[in-house]
Amino acid sequence: MNTTSCLSPFAVALALACAATPTGASDEPTDPREANAWFAAGRAAVARAHPMIGASPPAKNVILFVGDGMGVATVTAARILEGQRRGELGEGNLLAFERFPHLALSKTYSSNAQVPDSAATMTAIVSGVKTKSGSLGVSEEIAHGDFRSVEKTRVRTLLEEAEARGLATGVVTTTSVTHATPAACYAHSAFRFWEDDSRLPEEAREAGFPDIARQLVEFDEGDGLEVALGGGRQHFRPKGAADPEHDDESGGRLDGRDLTQEWLSRREGAVYVWNREQFEAVDLEQTKHLLGLFEPKDMNWEADRAGDPAGEPSLAEMTALAIDLLARNPKGFFLMVEGGRIDHGHHASNAYRALGDTIALSDAVRVAVEKTRPEQTLIVVTADHSHTLTIAGYPKRGNPILGKVVAINTFTDGKEEISKDALGKPYTTLGYANGPGYTGASESQPEGPHSFGHRPCTGWFPFRCGYEGIEKGRPDLGEVDTEASSYLQESSVPMASETHAGEDVPIYASGPRAGLFHGVKEQNYIYHAIVEALGWTQAGKPSD
Repeated sequence: MNTTSCLSPFAVALALACAATPTGASDEPTDPREANAWFAAGRAAVARAHPMIGASPPAKNVILFVGDGMGVATVTAARILEGQRRGELGEGNLLAFERFPHLALSKTYSSNAQVPDSAATMTAIVSGVKTKSGSLGVSEEIAHGDFRSVEKTRVRTLLEEAEARGLATGVVTTTSVTHATPAACYAHSAFRFWEDDSRLPEEAREAGFPDIARQLVEFDEGDGLEVALGGGRQHFRPKGAADPEHDDESGGRLDGRDLTQEWLSRREGAVYVWNREQFEAVDLEQTKHLLGLFEPKDMNWEADRAGDPAGEPSLAEMTALAIDLLARNPKGFFLMVEGGRIDHGHHASNAYRALGDTIALSDAVRVAVEKTRPEQTLIVVTADHSHTLTIAGYPKRGNPILGKVVAINTFTDGKEEISKDALGKPYTTLGYANGPGYTGASESQPEGPHSFGHRPCTGWFPFRCGYEGIEKGRPDLGEVDTEASSYLQESSVPMASETHAGEDVPIYASGPRAGLFHGVKEQNYIYHAIVEALGWTQAGKPSD
């Protein structure tokens, strides 16, 4: 983006914002984001929104919830499913965050993509600038995949700024703690998948460029993160080191370092846990810095968590413990909580697990509301992007959201009947625009080889699976249990992994200065609104 062009609206915003910046502080270091047009436009947007909050006092704490891939259709379907699991019709239900008083929409495109990825979107949310897809904690001037370009393009994040101001900070996720969304809070990288040194280009490894796991442990802003909970043990332990839980897993690091032990040795009061028993035994009085890595890779979906050998805490339980630990800081705290496996369920065209994890995120939000004071804590719930999930057909009210469409025939006798397509076959309410569900795969469909858990997947990137095609058209779902956990919703376009979608996603907000969240906003506005809510700026201008 050319910030000097007189025809650019972002350049106009930049000029206005810079003109409004307080003077007389030439001896202070300059934030390089001041010259970024996205940053300036976000600051100007917050200045315009300031009348919505008047003279209301700032927030002491902020909890940012991110439902990875949680678009509007996902929220609606999860809302219905939660209600139906309680024996209700479902449509009248509300998830915990849907009760928040303030609502906005976020435009999720990245600086170079109409449909974004989680690295660019989360960078926008926590740093105030949009960037290229695949990049973490850097501006759009980054040379993708070039470690040498990181230092000149790195941008500060909310978590870094909170630490510098003396607040306590934490990240909680159901993915690996090095995955794109949590990593964007503390790391700066030219490629989101550089999670340990084995994934770095050889040149970057030889130059000593820090992988994402190293950046978490070596994070030295303030006194470092107080909480990091999620999965990803393999990225912190040396290659060949046996995993304590799974015999077929081991560490992945080539440098021989055990970062879990370095976490313990770097800071006073540091604790490392990897199973439920240890998690439940954490002594808050003695713990100042908590690292919890409950799986070698991502944590289990909520639907599978109970079967974990060593036991995993739920997202709500991790959120509760994080708040208890962080709230001890009298200056306040910033906590990011991600329902990360919502996204993975969608990529697999498995709505059962995606919606289950959305409900788990709602449970975590409910806990956060209960454990905090509304006059002190701003809670923001949003998504980084959407997915191609659709809710379609004309199902009757109360029809199982994971089931086949049963409609009321309003053209004839008004009776309920299974809806059928033009070929005379039933279909489900939920579907995807693309993905592995193109085969209509299920345990009962022999033509569909890609039922959940039985896909011929290879490689370290999740859901990079083979596709074999179909020969007989749509399957007959008449005898198929589409509500089963293994069922993959049908997709229109065959793909090994379902893709993200590009429509706007919701922002729900409650607490001090939550009125800043209204209307349709650029995604990087979220950062600026949170900073304003914390009182770090005044009507979009930096405060002392």
